Amino acid sequence: MIRVLLVDDHAVMRAGFRMILEAAGDIEIVGEAGDGAAAIGAAADLRPDVICMDVQMPDMDGLEATRRIVADPAIEASVVIVTTFDRDDYLFQALAAGASGFLLKNAGPEELTSAVRIAHGGEALLSPTVTKRVIERFAPGGSFADADPAIAPAPAAHRTDDAAAATVAVDLTDRESEVLRLLAQAMSNAEIARQLFIGEATVKTHVSNVLQKLGARDRVAAVVYAHRHGLA
Repeated sequence: MIRVLLVDDHAVMRAGFRMILEAAGDIEIVGEAGDGAAAIGAAADLRPDVICMDVQMPDMDGLEATRRIVADPAIEASVVIVTTFDRDDYLFQALAAGASGFLLKNAGPEELTSAVRIAHGGEALLSPTVTKRVIERFAPGGSFADADPAIAPAPAAHRTDDAAAATVAVDLTDRESEVLRLLAQAMSNAEIARQLFIGEATVKTHVSNVLQKLGARDRVAAVVYAHRHGLA
């Protein structure tokens, strides 16, 4: 069972999420919180696998709560931001804070359930639309002056437009380069496995190696790197 903590300042919204997620059969709601500070305490006490986090809440918002939760090595939960507001500043701050996904509250029940499962599987919920917005922000010519270093592209002195040179620079194998290119297309591990005719466990290993070699905190940073260096 996937253990989920619901964080939203509206009890009706939490009730709706609970009904949707518990109907999935493989998801258990282990707790609820109405603000960011309560979410941090609940995450530490309940040890959920995934946290569905609202943004605008009293006392402490979801972005700050996400930063603190992700920074706590004792809490291993993945955070999915679920918000009413489709705002770029929320999206980029959420990714910089370490969120594994960004979902709007008008998403369908299947999307919410899928987001929880994807986050639990250790992947980032990056739809093609979200990926495009991230790339537009951080690709050449984009504005990333206020970006978190873990997401922002490499300094100009380290940039290159030559794909082969970029690959050699980080010592990626041919297979790892293939995986990186598919990551840049917002593919999940399962989709990459089907594309390359390999197992999902093998894909996870390759993704882990790619992130380590790139010095990338997560898949978002890897996607940005791929587009910055012509590997996508």
